Amino acid sequence: MMDFTFQKRIMAETVVSKLNITDYRIKKALLRVERHLFVPQALQFRAYEDISLPIGYNQTISHPSIVAYMTSLLELEGDEKVLEIGTGSGYQAAILAELCKQVYTVEIKQGLFEKTHALLKFKLRVVNIRCYLSDGSVGLKELAPFDRIIVTCSSSEGIPESLINQLKVGGIMVIPVDEGDGGRLIVVKKLEQNRFTYEIAGEVDFVPLVKGKNNDVFTSMA
Repeated sequence: MMDFTFQKRIMAETVVSKLNITDYRIKKALLRVERHLFVPQALQFRAYEDISLPIGYNQTISHPSIVAYMTSLLELEGDEKVLEIGTGSGYQAAILAELCKQVYTVEIKQGLFEKTHALLKFKLRVVNIRCYLSDGSVGLKELAPFDRIIVTCSSSEGIPESLINQLKVGGIMVIPVDEGDGGRLIVVKKLEQNRFTYEIAGEVDFVPLVKGKNNDVFTSMA
C-alpha cells in the first residue's frame, strides 16, 4: 500500500494557506483523515490533489479546498450536533467528525449509502457519525434541532424550509444554491426563530440535490 503521508501534508498546508484558514483544527483534520480511502483505488494516486474525483453513482468527492472552506464557514467549536445533507464519499462527514460532537449524515442513493456507511463504521470505525438513507431535502426532523447544517449538493429551489426549521437558534447553515445562473454558496445564520442573515460566500459547482424518497420514512444504519 502506498504511503501518502508527504502528499497529505503538502495538500493540508497548501489548502490552509490558500484559504487563509486560522483554525488549526481544520488543518489537523485534513492531516488525520485519509482522503485516498474515500476514492476508487484506481484514482488514489490523485487523492491529495486539490481536485474533485468521481466516486461512482454519478457523484464526486469535492476538492479538499471546498471541504475545508465549507467546514470553516460552520465556525465549529467542538460541541456541536451537525446535520450533513449528501453523504457522498463520506469524506466531508469524516472531517466534520474530527471537529464536532456528533454528525448525522443523509444520503439518498442506496448503493452509495451502503458503501460509505460500511467504510465509516466498519473500516474506519468513526464512532460519532450516524448514517441515514433518506431524502435529505426534508432533513431529519426526529433529531432536530441541529447546531449546524451543511448541504453538499446544490438546491435549485432555494433553501429548503424544512432545513431552516431544523436549525437551532444561534445555528449556522452552509448550502449551495443554484438560481439558474450558477451556484452560490450561502451562509445562513439563525438569529431568532424567524430572523436570519444570509451571506454569499462564493461561487460553487455541486451535483444537484436529489429528492424523491418517502418523506416519512428513513432508515438508520448507525
